[in-house]
This record gives sequence, C-alpha cells and structure tokens, in this order.
Amino acid sequence: MIQIYLCDDEEAVLHQVKTALEWKIFMENYDMEVACAAPTAQALLDAAGDGRRNVYFLDVDLKDGAWDGFTLGRELRRRDPHGTLVYITSYGDLAWKTFQYHLEAFDYIVKEPDRIGPSAARCLEAVHARLLDERRDPAEVFSLRAGDGTRHVPLADILFFETAPRAHHVYLHTADSRADFVGSLNQLEQELDGRFVRVHRAYLAAWDKIEAVDWKGNRVRVGGRECLLSRAGKSALRKKLGGEP
Repeated sequence: MIQIYLCDDEEAVLHQVKTALEWKIFMENYDMEVACAAPTAQALLDAAGDGRRNVYFLDVDLKDGAWDGFTLGRELRRRDPHGTLVYITSYGDLAWKTFQYHLEAFDYIVKEPDRIGPSAARCLEAVHARLLDERRDPAEVFSLRAGDGTRHVPLADILFFETAPRAHHVYLHTADSRADFVGSLNQLEQELDGRFVRVHRAYLAAWDKIEAVDWKGNRVRVGGRECLLSRAGKSALRKKLGGEP
C-alpha cells in the first residue's frame, strides 16, 4: 500500500487536503492511505522514517524553525529518492525554487479555499495513474536523480550497484558508464528483490550478469568487472544456486 504524508502548519488547510485525499481514496478504491497529517516537519519525518516511494504533500511556506517546504523536501528526497513530492503553496510559479534546491516536484496545489480540496484530489488521481504506469512495467527501467534531472537506465544494462565514498550515495555501474545518485544498498536490495544479489555490504550485483565466483579469493566477476565477496555474500549466492558450490 502506498503511504501518503501531509505537512502544513495551517490546521484548516491540513484538514481540507486530508479530507479530500481520503475521500478520493475511498471513492476510487486506491491502494493508498493517508498515514500522517502533521503540522511540523519533525512530526512528519518521525512518522515517515526511511520509507520508499511514498507520496508527500508539503506546505512551501512552512514556519517551523529551520524547516520550510523545500528543506523538508530535500531531506525527504535524501531518505526516499523515488518518492513523489507535491507542494502546497500560496504562490503561482515555484519551479525556479525547486530547481534551486535540486528537487523534482510532481505538482503544485495553490491555497485557494474553494479549490484546494478538488485540486488535491485531481493531483492524487494523476499521481496514482503515474504509479500504476510504473508498476505495469516495473522490470524495464531504474530511475535515478542525476544532477538536476532524472535518468532512466534499463535494468538489463545494470551490472551492479556500489556504495560510494560520499555518505548516502550509490554508484550505478553499466558496461560503459557510472552514475552517482542518492540512495542506499539496503533500500535498493528491497526494491530490486530477486534480480540482484547482495554479494558484499558495498556491492549489489545483477544476478544474470555474474560470470564467475572466486570462492577462495572472495571476488565475483560481474560483466567483466570485479566485486568483493563477503561471507554473507557467499551465503546469498549459495542460496541462489540451491546449495554448496
């Protein structure tokens, strides 16, 4: 089930958006739920944890100490790189601001008393449609944030993921390129279950790209490259192979 999180310090707005979303979910029988409607950034962060592919409706003009909608969005993007951000705003055009913070917002909802509820419902319909499209073809591409844009890499081209030296960053390796993005191998291992195997705490290798295993030398050859192989990685490979090598 897709989790939805709201954050707005105006109680009336929070109530309107929450009510509109819950009604839309009920009427359309979406596999979604409003998991949290919080008036502060910290309350939302505590509730959301390190979830994945959640949907977030955030107040741009949040007055919460060091937090505003964009700094909160940046922290959520760090925790949930493939989550969906929707901004609630009193202003019209905020695209320049999301660019400045390197955020990719799905949509903006303007705070107009008679329109905010219907706008939130229509936005959720569009979010749901996009997520359905992604689920219909889940095995074809891996999407990642690269610089100021989004890059889509065919899963068939990925050799392995590697923990990058920079905290909370991962390298994606193909035969002819390497991409750096915000993420974690633990999260990727859950998302890509079955197609990739954790051969080492720093490496997540494509199962169908593994060419050879050096059990004594603690190495795995993946698409012509070498990855480290840990004791836990050996166990994972043996399980995949159905027994001892």
